[in-house]
Amino acid sequence: VQFVESGGGLVQPGGSLELSCTTSGFPFSLYAMYWYRQAPGKERELVASITDVSGITDYADSVKGRFTISRDNAKNTVYLTMNSVKLEDTAVYYCNGGPDLYTYWGQGTQVTVSS
Repeated sequence: VQFVESGGGLVQPGGSLELSCTTSGFPFSLYAMYWYRQAPGKERELVASITDVSGITDYADSVKGRFTISRDNAKNTVYLTMNSVKLEDTAVYYCNGGPDLYTYWGQGTQVTVSS
């Protein structure tokens, strides 16, 4: 099982960014997927989730209305579109999912919000 996150970078407050996570090693379309983030000195927190086929989404209160999770089952990829970013969105972002939930993690992608 592998997760490869990409798309992070430096963005100004109020800006936008789209993260991608390409997966392998499990039947992607059969499992819900999740985006997590971890800021320096803080625990990893769940940001967004999306179910397998129906694509029902859910968000942490801190990102609701600003972030959108989506998936492309043909590409085994999950996305996180970040709009109206805030300083407090600065973190390393990770995706996860599959039958061995939380057993495997990718390297994450760094998002830094700064003016």
